[in-house]
Amino acid sequence: MNKLLRKTENPTDRDTAGHSGLLEANLENSHALLAAASSLRDSGHGNLVTYSPKVFVPLTHLCRDVCHYCTFAQTPGKLDDAYLSPEQVLGIARTGAAKGCHEVLFTLGDKPELRYAAARKALDKLGYTTTIDYLEAMCRLVLDETGLLPHVNPGIVTGEQLDRLRAVSVSQGLMLESVSERLCEKGQPHYGSPDKRPAERLKVLELAGERRIPFTTGILIGIGETREERLEALRAIRDIHDRHGHIQEIIIQAFQPKPGTRMVDHEPPGFDDLMWTIAAARLLLGPDMNIQAPPNLSSKTYPDLISAGINDWGGVSPVTPDYVNPEAPWPDIESLRESTGSKGKILAPRLALYPEYISDLEKWTDPALRPHVLKRIDAGGLARDGIWITGQPGIGKAEQAVLRRTAPKASGGIDAILERSMAGDALDEENIVRLFQARDGEAGAVMRAADQLRAEMAGEEVTFVVTRNINYTNVCTYRCGFCAFSKGRGAESLRGKPYDLTLEEIVRRTVEARERGATEVCLQGGIHPDYTGKTYLAILKAIKDAVPDMHVHAFSPLEIFSGAASLGLPVRQFLETLRDAGLGSLPGTAAEILVDDVRQVICPDKLNTAEWLMVMEAAHGVGLKTTATIMFGHVDSYRDWARHLLTLRALQEKTGGFTEFVPLPFVAREAPLFKLGRARRGPTLREALLMHAVARLALHPLIPNIQVSWTKMGPQAVEMALRAGVNDLGGTLMNESISRAAGSEFGQELPAPEMARFAARVGRPIRQRTTLYGEVAENDRSGNRNFPPLQPSIDIPAGKYSNIVVD
Repeated sequence: MNKLLRKTENPTDRDTAGHSGLLEANLENSHALLAAASSLRDSGHGNLVTYSPKVFVPLTHLCRDVCHYCTFAQTPGKLDDAYLSPEQVLGIARTGAAKGCHEVLFTLGDKPELRYAAARKALDKLGYTTTIDYLEAMCRLVLDETGLLPHVNPGIVTGEQLDRLRAVSVSQGLMLESVSERLCEKGQPHYGSPDKRPAERLKVLELAGERRIPFTTGILIGIGETREERLEALRAIRDIHDRHGHIQEIIIQAFQPKPGTRMVDHEPPGFDDLMWTIAAARLLLGPDMNIQAPPNLSSKTYPDLISAGINDWGGVSPVTPDYVNPEAPWPDIESLRESTGSKGKILAPRLALYPEYISDLEKWTDPALRPHVLKRIDAGGLARDGIWITGQPGIGKAEQAVLRRTAPKASGGIDAILERSMAGDALDEENIVRLFQARDGEAGAVMRAADQLRAEMAGEEVTFVVTRNINYTNVCTYRCGFCAFSKGRGAESLRGKPYDLTLEEIVRRTVEARERGATEVCLQGGIHPDYTGKTYLAILKAIKDAVPDMHVHAFSPLEIFSGAASLGLPVRQFLETLRDAGLGSLPGTAAEILVDDVRQVICPDKLNTAEWLMVMEAAHGVGLKTTATIMFGHVDSYRDWARHLLTLRALQEKTGGFTEFVPLPFVAREAPLFKLGRARRGPTLREALLMHAVARLALHPLIPNIQVSWTKMGPQAVEMALRAGVNDLGGTLMNESISRAAGSEFGQELPAPEMARFAARVGRPIRQRTTLYGEVAENDRSGNRNFPPLQPSIDIPAGKYSNIVVD
């Protein structure tokens, strides 16, 4: 069997692997067969088993074919209406959308208008000529009205029809069923069904491949075919896929005898036969193919299908029945999760489009569909697994439970990685990627380990700093795709109008902050075309003259880089000048993702990775501490996140200048890149929590403080983050402009008493800190003091020239 496995992994040897080896295997001596299939599956898919949350739309039950096992197809006399109306279609889709479905599966009979006058009449009344015309229109309707992603099973169609459907569906499907012409002869199940001719079905698979249509196909077993014929069908599918790469999943479906059909007394295949066929499919098709078996057709024994090599359960609907097999109800999702876990696997939702096709959307989908796909995926290309969105309230019950879930017995290597980190060993890129891939109980294990490490390294105290954000201008010459804060000199297309504060207003806000207990002001702004290095020096001087003991945490690396260039100074020399003028530390913003391929998409004209690192290293070199950040959840991947963390770790090993790491989840709502349909809608809550947890593990022991952004995460998620490795709540802020401009609904200020309540809710003490994590003088501690409300801030309109006048 090992010899057979080795041969089936080699495309040039697969035919010579010998069907005889598969044919001779049965469940009495098939332990090696199943083990080989499972091992091959694991090498391609790890410990994930996926499913698609879908809603099933039976557009018409009319069909010109008369398959002898089918109860889906009906005659006009048995139906109230030949087709579902647009209102009915939309009603089903909306119900599915409300229940969290991602896919709308359109199933229909093949070309009923060629057989039934009732079909032609109904289509004419609806305003269409063919069933495919109507299908195309309903896909577009559902997509436009609900955002659900259509998958269509249109039957035998032409290349032109495939093209039209490609524009309105993310994937299509046609079960090959069998390549046996014998099954089309008189007395056989496909007799009288012209669309079941193998050559016609293989032609559609070929046409779909030529058009780069992600495609579902499969075989139906137990209808009279031999095992040799099953293998021949699988080999035919494999050969077409080898040419085009478009077969995204293969279904192995067992025949079910149904009352009212000619095959009601036909013996169905045994479960052992189904297991054999799945294992054979895995060995023939290799580790990467997605192989699926419907769980509802195997009743209580369906978990055992995992042992045969499947990695997907197919579509499971919380709304509609399986109209093709109405006698077989879907398992509920929680049961499916538990059953999958009982086999050492993790259940994960997906779209109708698999991650490997999502990773190259430009190749595999129509441009109009791409924004709809991006809205529904996480950084791994699977379906978003909750309702939480950065900057907006609301967390689902399943999301809230992530910290409590336990991992299945087979944890996919997670335990070993966690042990390595806890021991202080550096994690490599693959380790970190694997941690970000953690789901369900695995994710909970990662978060709990991170929190244990937090307790060991940072103690039980939850820290915060009393600060005021002062964003002195939103005028910016850069056009970062994630930023809704910056404006051109006269642009008003995004939230707010262009403004540019005077020195007087900056000083007023600083003095007011000091009166309200602030020990720090954090200053950043857009790259105003009139600002030079002298502007930043003037801001520093004005603040230090007015409030000499205020810690100034200011100027992003981009501002430092631009300011130095404007004066013709080396970055290090400019930083020394700022330090001597009173600059206390720098925010580590403008990092975004420290991977230049990603930066070319989200901020192509901004600092590149090397330039950002150069500014940070120079700052550390002149004695200025900085924070470090990541802005994630847009067009990036888990691997990009891992590389970002390793890049920060490498610099910290060299300089020791980072005080804390601050994950900044992408706020998509008003971000230009998202509004243009070119970015995801931010990380999922699982991903956001994992970013904090994995950072704790990956940066250990070099960066001791992990901070959560309450303006982006919101109260409930902040509490969860405090149980996932976080020890710092950041600043009270008093004003917040950047997250709100992007659409965050969380407030501008979180006073000290609120900070204390966060800590209390997770059973930990609170401590006010300085910017550099020192102790705050007794007379500067905010405690439970009540401060007067902030005076209204005046965002002075930007004029032709900067409002900050320098010599």
